[in-house]
Amino acid sequence: MMKIPSIEEAERLIEEASRLNPGPWIEHNRTAGLCARTIAEKCDGLKPDVAYVMGLLHDIGRREGIMDMKHIYAGYLFMSSLGYDDSARICLTHSFPYKNIGAYNGQNDCSEEETEYIQNYLDMLEYNDYDRLIQLCDAISFPNGPTYVEKRLVDVVIRRGFNDLTIPKWKAFLELKEYFDEKTGSDIYTLLKV
Repeated sequence: MMKIPSIEEAERLIEEASRLNPGPWIEHNRTAGLCARTIAEKCDGLKPDVAYVMGLLHDIGRREGIMDMKHIYAGYLFMSSLGYDDSARICLTHSFPYKNIGAYNGQNDCSEEETEYIQNYLDMLEYNDYDRLIQLCDAISFPNGPTYVEKRLVDVVIRRGFNDLTIPKWKAFLELKEYFDEKTGSDIYTLLKV
């Protein structure tokens, strides 16, 4: 059984987070949740409501304020403290389709110990389709709706910068798009009405 909150609890958590740290990240999360649900509806082995909750809460660490990579770790700790281990996992994995913490676009505002913990966690994991789905949905979700992965990736680089691992990370995102096109038997952009 998946350790995630119910839809009602997830909605309560995101509403609480929006009061603590309002911003466009809330609507980005809503878009990611809706995209995840829509794609999961067409995939064998994925539960649409589980996908929605995971997408809705992937950035929940931002509830603690303005932060960069630290939101990943903060979300992991918060969801773990509530006993939602599968949601906590998504908080850590959603930014890393390419499993190298150096591929993060933006500042690493984590401590050395937190950074090491995240990298070790990623190294020991074998991604499942929920990890992959939320990575993709994070990469196609603007606050005002779904978009093309390329458009969102360029947006992130403009805001947060480019590094030596950006290209391998972009390739990983494009491979996720192809993976879910194949799993759904269609172009996900058509499913999402991009």
